[in-house]
Amino acid sequence: MLEGIGSYCLRSKKKSAGYMNKSSWLNDRFEEGLKYVQLIENQKQLGFIEYTEAEFSSRVVHADGYLVIHCLWVSEVGKGYGTQLINKCLDDARKLSKKGVVVVTNSKTSWAPSKDIFLNNHFAVVDTAPYDFELLAYKFNNETVNPYFPHDWSERTKKFNNLTILRSFQCPYVEIATENMMAGANKLGIDLDIIDIKNRQELMAISPTPYGIFSVIFKGQLITFHRLTVHSVVKKLKELM
Repeated sequence: MLEGIGSYCLRSKKKSAGYMNKSSWLNDRFEEGLKYVQLIENQKQLGFIEYTEAEFSSRVVHADGYLVIHCLWVSEVGKGYGTQLINKCLDDARKLSKKGVVVVTNSKTSWAPSKDIFLNNHFAVVDTAPYDFELLAYKFNNETVNPYFPHDWSERTKKFNNLTILRSFQCPYVEIATENMMAGANKLGIDLDIIDIKNRQELMAISPTPYGIFSVIFKGQLITFHRLTVHSVVKKLKELM
């Protein structure tokens, strides 16, 4: 396993804005202790895991004293690659005397990890949020208080009436998602505001989902927290016009 060797996602498009934004984001986060671990065999990338201390995390969760897994991806299932990467994170958490490890999952989109592999590795669901988000935790001491999500999600979306994107570049696909949203808005003649989230304090205060790095709101309603096609953007916006 190698750490800090570059972004796994969009690796075939290293000149794209999304890849470069992600690489820049990673370099800034390494100084905060973020780990980006790739599993390599015979010079082939088999998967990766990204995690950091909760106090610096891009997920909207109250989990001080834990490590937070942002992403887990493997090239093939059933090979044990995911478990190897999860165990690396758990080992680091123990070395850092953390309370445990948490991850935000969502079974309805590939933009967030699905929970099955974590349940198979003895994580447990400790909280839920709208739009099928779940918070899973591996606690080193069962008496430790559970981490948890905020519970004011609907109040957060109501603050935005204009079509608004809230984003950071933790995911390289945010750039593509933004471009598709802009194209759909342009087709309908709708102005679009973009808020680039600057720090965790701002993230925890305004993000309308636990995912945190990409959200689109229009007329007080969440449109999406992941990439849509231009056609889907136009369809969803028309429903609210």
